[in-house]
Amino acid sequence: MLCEILKITRSSYYKWLNRVETKQERENHEIAQIILEYHELFERILGYRRMTYWINRLNQRQYNEKRIRRLMRMMGISAVIRRKRKGHKKSTPEVTAENVLNREFSATKPNEKWLTDVTEFKIKGTQTKLYLSAILDIYDKSIISYYMGTSNNNHLVFKTFDLAIKLNSNAKPMFHNDRGYQYTSKIFKNKLEQQGMTQSMSRVGRCIDNGPMEAFWGTLKAEMYYLHQFHDINELKSSIIKYIKFYNEQRFQAKLKGLTPTAYRNQALSQLNI
Repeated sequence: MLCEILKITRSSYYKWLNRVETKQERENHEIAQIILEYHELFERILGYRRMTYWINRLNQRQYNEKRIRRLMRMMGISAVIRRKRKGHKKSTPEVTAENVLNREFSATKPNEKWLTDVTEFKIKGTQTKLYLSAILDIYDKSIISYYMGTSNNNHLVFKTFDLAIKLNSNAKPMFHNDRGYQYTSKIFKNKLEQQGMTQSMSRVGRCIDNGPMEAFWGTLKAEMYYLHQFHDINELKSSIIKYIKFYNEQRFQAKLKGLTPTAYRNQALSQLNI
């Protein structure tokens, strides 16, 4: 009856019924199961390029990106779409500096160039906001230090800086920031000078001058914040802490030769005997 409905011969049905899967087909089924597992485990943040990295690194395989992309398309699996970042309000600076960094987003060693910024998160159903301040090292894209608070104030930024110095006491990097009032204050300028750092500032209205830092905020929000609805500030804080640990220690990056930021950083530090 089925053969008649589908308009196929009985011999075709029995040929299909007794058919033996090829080695490649069996392997594709195994890969598909891994893709489904990782898609859920990493909360749908993996596109085909990073999915390939994850599968190859965690399973000691050498599958190419085209194969993973083809299988993901067949399964209807793709990464979440990144949302655009909203602009910041302008502030009146006490102290300004030239854009010394000048969009040279590369470094030859750790602690050569640091970027910093503050981003905002909202708690659903409340007026409460959570602010995250972080410092990123351009060399390995790692988050050197971070601090959270319910006010976007000097304490938030100064605490982040102090934590970074505590962990890297001998560091004297070029320090790049936007023109937020905390970074253009005389107090912050003094903190940089005491550490022997050169300050660099983004030009007015040029977010791209702080590109890697902006990119990290976009990644964090796309891969963590936008995937959930947070009704409690402590739940959000916990998720941010968890994500930054994941980003530093588990998130492979093609630009870091397939390593995580922490692994790439430690590799360089060991070579420099630091």
